Amino acid sequence: MPNDLIAPDRLNLLLASARGKRVAVVGDAMLDVYLRGDVDRVSPEAPVPVVRVRDRRLALGGAANVAQNVAALGAIPTLVATTGRDKAAADLRSALTSIGAPVSGLVAIDGPTTTKTRVVARAQQLLRFDEETDADLDGDDAARLRASANAAIAAADALILEDYEKGVLTVPLIFAVIAAAKARNLPIVVDPKTRHYAAFAGATVFKPNRRELQLSRGTEHDFSSDAALLAEAAHLNVGALLLTLGEQGMALAERGADHVYRVPTTALEVYDVVGAGDTVTAYVAVMLAAGASAVEAATIANYAAGVEVGKSGAASVSPEELLAAVARHSAR
Repeated sequence: MPNDLIAPDRLNLLLASARGKRVAVVGDAMLDVYLRGDVDRVSPEAPVPVVRVRDRRLALGGAANVAQNVAALGAIPTLVATTGRDKAAADLRSALTSIGAPVSGLVAIDGPTTTKTRVVARAQQLLRFDEETDADLDGDDAARLRASANAAIAAADALILEDYEKGVLTVPLIFAVIAAAKARNLPIVVDPKTRHYAAFAGATVFKPNRRELQLSRGTEHDFSSDAALLAEAAHLNVGALLLTLGEQGMALAERGADHVYRVPTTALEVYDVVGAGDTVTAYVAVMLAAGASAVEAATIANYAAGVEVGKSGAASVSPEELLAAVARHSAR
């Protein structure tokens, strides 16, 4: 199979098999708030622009956006995450319910629901302010979250661990959920930040971007050669290292292979890269659950990411959009 194509019959079979698959998504959920408006004056109180808000839009972010992308494929995501006991939590629950995602995995704790509010004028982001806590969960909160994760994994066809370092994915929880998933022989897809890399040993696919991997191992590491990537997959003790490379696409290093599978980007237009990594994570996990190989899952996810970056903000990609993108690319 060429590095950027997949046979239409095989793709249609995998998409059909994906429908109804259950995916446990464990990680840091966020609510994204977009305030859009116009700027036509400077504040008399301080030298800052005054934005007259015309529109307020809510969107799912972080692990919740991964769940949204899982649902867009016709699979069923169970999001295991924490929220506060605030309006943002109610908004997040409502948004999940609207896409058919169960909210039984959410655990309410003291503190705010992680919320990122962006102020946008004339398509330019002027400001972002975050409401969040990044303290690791412990005590009763951690115990309730682990019980929620175990329940989701018991009914799942795949597990996603989505780490934004907001306190959900502690080392004890990572060990526990990977062990539970491996006991059921589930594919495990990890989207890490820069901490706890050793704890993710045993994952099926480990998906950092290049900067995250460099920060975890030291910025002197290049990771551009096949040998370096294959060695890193062995070092991490994962089935495959899927390194996302932005405009250069992705590189898949399967442990024990003799070469790296490189997937060039298929994006026709890059409008906004926010959420592209979430789309890749969701597609890889669902395709693995549907029976795809790691190479097939990476290829399909790459097409999905190419669609997502043409949209504004974190967004999902439907099977129909994916099929159209593949058809366009194969006709070139």
